Amino acid sequence: MSDPIIEMRHVSTAFGRQVVHEDINLEIREGQILGLVGGSGSGKTTLVREMIGLDQPNGGTVTLFGRPLLQTQGEDLARLRQRCGILFQGGALFSAFTVFENIAFPLQEYQGMDRSLIRDLVYMKLAMVGLGPEVASRLPAELSGGMVKRVALARALALEPELLFLDEPTSGLDPVTAQAFVDHLQGLHKELGFTAVVITHDLDLMHDLCTQLAILADHRIVALGTPQQVADVPHPFVATLFTGTRGQRVFKGPHS
Repeated sequence: MSDPIIEMRHVSTAFGRQVVHEDINLEIREGQILGLVGGSGSGKTTLVREMIGLDQPNGGTVTLFGRPLLQTQGEDLARLRQRCGILFQGGALFSAFTVFENIAFPLQEYQGMDRSLIRDLVYMKLAMVGLGPEVASRLPAELSGGMVKRVALARALALEPELLFLDEPTSGLDPVTAQAFVDHLQGLHKELGFTAVVITHDLDLMHDLCTQLAILADHRIVALGTPQQVADVPHPFVATLFTGTRGQRVFKGPHS
């Protein structure tokens, strides 16, 4: 079996006296889509930042692509991060840049490509997320919420990452647009084979997209497994999340 893409061992995190994580153990393997789920203040974003070396835990070890992050710095750490793509919550597009300029930015920043190749790659990434070349000249303010998410996804995929981080990718979208976005992510995952970590509270996304779920509560991962396995874990937070009317419909209904 190949080494995990991400491995966290006995990770603990605190800000002053505020404990965020205690003894977090987690492996994410190639091709998995891990849904990271937890209440407000449970440390989901902090955990992701530790996965790519933006923050360091107070204790334990984090390994990315087989490299211990505590011992990886400078250009070596930058090269590891170039193998990752990030879709920020809300898209986080540069408001003064056109769609083309937003997607081209990481290509210009890291690859030193010539303009004609960057142009071809930008249009290819747009097509990959289901958008036509006519969108390229628009500003983010001229896009619908669903289009903003797709452009942000195209930018996250610009460097053809092996590992993709998605922060609440369906937040702010209506149910139809959200489902279309999830369906598109599924197709891209089958086509490109990337590994992904998804911060989400969207039950349909958990059910339809995630191969594994990690539930954060009480400073720990209290449930880890497939969506169906996690939904049956007897923990108060898990019960609140999955045994309500909508949770029962999504995870116990006919399409489960």
